[in-house]
Amino acid sequence: MKKYISKELKEFISKPLFDERVILNKDPNFPKISIVTPSYNQAQFLERTILSVLNQNYPNLEYIIIDGGSMDGSVEIIKKYEKYLTYWISGKDKGQSHAINKGFQKSTGEILAWLNSDDTYLPATFFTVNRNFNQNPEADLIFGNIYFIDKNDKKIGELRFTKFDFDTLIYEGGNLHQTGTFWTKNIYKKVGGINPNYKFCMDYDFFCRVAEKGRLCYLKDYFANFRIHTNAKSSIINHIGHKEHKEIMMRYIPKNLNKWDLKYKKFICTTRRFYKYVIQGDIDYILKGFKKRILNI
Repeated sequence: MKKYISKELKEFISKPLFDERVILNKDPNFPKISIVTPSYNQAQFLERTILSVLNQNYPNLEYIIIDGGSMDGSVEIIKKYEKYLTYWISGKDKGQSHAINKGFQKSTGEILAWLNSDDTYLPATFFTVNRNFNQNPEADLIFGNIYFIDKNDKKIGELRFTKFDFDTLIYEGGNLHQTGTFWTKNIYKKVGGINPNYKFCMDYDFFCRVAEKGRLCYLKDYFANFRIHTNAKSSIINHIGHKEHKEIMMRYIPKNLNKWDLKYKKFICTTRRFYKYVIQGDIDYILKGFKKRILNI
């Protein structure tokens, strides 16, 4: 499991590092990976997002950008790279979920993912994902660890995960992160894609439905960077987002459970996850979390 420092994160997205011939001349010996980026007024970060995709230098890439009618210079950035894009459009839409679905409707890849226009991938992520889908043909979704970065691409934290557990996804509210997930076209179609009715928790809803019908596999690799900044959608999540999250959780929680049963379920999940971290050698991560949450350091 390679770890990255802030300097490496910045260098990877500072300029085009890809071979144009590789991007333009598709190699069918590699499974096609389709990446969708929903975009709206994120010109400050968009070019870095695009470069993190193209700089993968993956030989069978399908990159699609759905812009919601940005007026901040985003379209000019997209046009700068349109030669390497399979499809892009800029125009009014019905929000992020709608944009993501529009993108995937245009996609033809075997492996899918979406990357928001302020986040970035880490080097060699696509090759790692491809290799592990080949090694785990029964997998419907593969996910890895992520970093938190600030507006200047400085690493400010991380999220490490453990082997997927459905109870943890429900009772603790998470066991993977959208930025570091890839799934098959088959499972996407099987569960019906992204629910356009959710404005904040479309990813959580999607992962719950995938977990019901498919197999999720964790890789102890870092895949992506999730950006923390004042204008991020995740920074302004409101009562609607919390309501959506609770609604999705309650869909899977037995109606006869009282609040003490729920607390017990969460305690069991937390204890089990702690044990998994120990087993996989992430004691340092546990200690960091202990200092941050318990000692408030």
